[in-house]
Order: sequence, then C-alpha cells, then structure tokens
Amino acid sequence: MIDETDREIIKYLQTDGRMAYSTLGRLIGLSDAATRQRVRRLTAGGVIDIVAVTDPVKIGLGYQALLGITVTDDARKLAAEIGALDDAVYVVMTAGRYDLIVELVCVDGDTFVAHVNRIRTMDGIEGVETLPYLGITKQTYDWGVG
Repeated sequence: MIDETDREIIKYLQTDGRMAYSTLGRLIGLSDAATRQRVRRLTAGGVIDIVAVTDPVKIGLGYQALLGITVTDDARKLAAEIGALDDAVYVVMTAGRYDLIVELVCVDGDTFVAHVNRIRTMDGIEGVETLPYLGITKQTYDWGVG
C-alpha cells in the first residue's frame, strides 16, 4: 500500500521523471536518502516505472490503431498470445462489446495489416474490429495521484 508521501513522489515524477532526488526530497520534505529509498521501493514493488515516453510518429511509427476483439476461447490465453507481438503495446481484457482491446503501434499500414491478419487467424478469435487513429488529442500518464 502506498501513503500520501508516495503519492506526492509519484505526482512529481509524472511531471519530470528525471527529477533529482535532492530536488524531489525538498519538495516533499524528505532527505535525499529517504527519497531515493522510497523511489526504489516504488519501482521494485512495480508501483511505478520510470521510462522515456515517445511520440510514436516522431520515431517512425506512423500507424496506430485500436482493435476490438471478440473471442470464443480463454481471453487470458489469447491476451497473452497477442501481447507477445512487439507492436501490441496495450492489451486489456474487458467486459462488454469486446473481450479484448488491443493497441497496435506500427511502422506502416502493411505491418499493421500483417498483424491484424495474424490475430484474425489465431485459434479462438471470433472477430476483430479495427479502429485506426486519425490523431491523438490527449494522452496523459497521471492516473489517480494528481
């Protein structure tokens, strides 16, 4: 379980993941060592990952889409199989119209079509609806803490 100090750390790191422990410590009222220890605990516990977030288009990944997938087999098994694809960056099991929602980020349309064809032919896949992105209006990573 995380406490309010952890939530503050997360809030600041979501703004600047490269923030120095000394700066972060001053903002939350802890020493550099205590701040470092808390950040390490949060990362070791899988609460946070500190990564570089890219704009896919600017790094040559110009084709993005969501897939709405219905299945006739174990959704967990199929989610794992689809999740093994390098270009599948988001795989979620849902309750509703689709059993799985998958985000693909590909270098081009041909790569996207190859992935969709592969997914459509997997055992246990009933249907795939493709929802290509026309543009991203908002994308944030500050879930629940700030």
